[in-house]
Amino acid sequence: MTPDRDANYYWRKGKNWAATSFSLACVALALLPLFLIFIYALMQGISALNLDFFLQMPKPVGEEGGGMANAIVGTGILIGLGALIGLPVGILAGIYLAEFGNNPLGVAVRFMCDVLSGIPSIVVGVVAYVLVVLPMKHFSALAGGVALAILMVPTISRTTEEMMRLVPQSYREAGLALGIPQWKTTLRIVLPTALKGITTGILLALARAAGETAPLLFTALGNRFWSTSIMNPIGSLTVFIFDYAKAPFEDWNRQAWAASFVLIFLIFVLSLTFRLVTRQRYDHN
Repeated sequence: MTPDRDANYYWRKGKNWAATSFSLACVALALLPLFLIFIYALMQGISALNLDFFLQMPKPVGEEGGGMANAIVGTGILIGLGALIGLPVGILAGIYLAEFGNNPLGVAVRFMCDVLSGIPSIVVGVVAYVLVVLPMKHFSALAGGVALAILMVPTISRTTEEMMRLVPQSYREAGLALGIPQWKTTLRIVLPTALKGITTGILLALARAAGETAPLLFTALGNRFWSTSIMNPIGSLTVFIFDYAKAPFEDWNRQAWAASFVLIFLIFVLSLTFRLVTRQRYDHN
């Protein structure tokens, strides 16, 4: 190796090392806030994390201890209702935009989804209050699920559209060449191919819905008692965190931090489960 070629070799290696190191530093910087939040919430709330926290109901004002069993179950119910309403609407809207949306209606739907994704969540709560709470004349888990579904739809629809657009056009042409109808080609070939990317959008939507407080204050309201009825007010972790964090009781403040840790952990487990399920299905296919 000549001196010039030797110098070029080490120059390329040096640039490669610098770029790799910079990329790793950016990854660490992106993960650092999550790590710090996770650790700080655990440190502040670890004294309140015990079996009673998950199995008992909240104690009356002034009494220490108790738990948030009703809020944990309520959060699951609210997210489930939101997903039950929002997932079909978002996915079907995304399919329409990707496969049939090259027209004025598609442009309008795409624009409205972009606008909806930027609307503050408290405004969505007010809308759900007007649409559901006022006609029913009382707060309910159903109203909370509607509010969360509205927040989910734009993220899911736009992600579904973008992921399906990434599927090569040759896949569609191959299905049509075999005599498969276009709707079946979309549902049986294009959609499964884009499933992993769509799942990412679903996870983002669920994570956002799980962490929302403002819409639930106008809809599900909160409930310190055990309730699993979708027609009645229901407790949720985010509302309990909001109430307990501003309370003048140290024990309630610790439980708020513990609930924050549990909420972050639930989102982590949900994300991991979705990843594992979709990976196994993708590998099987």
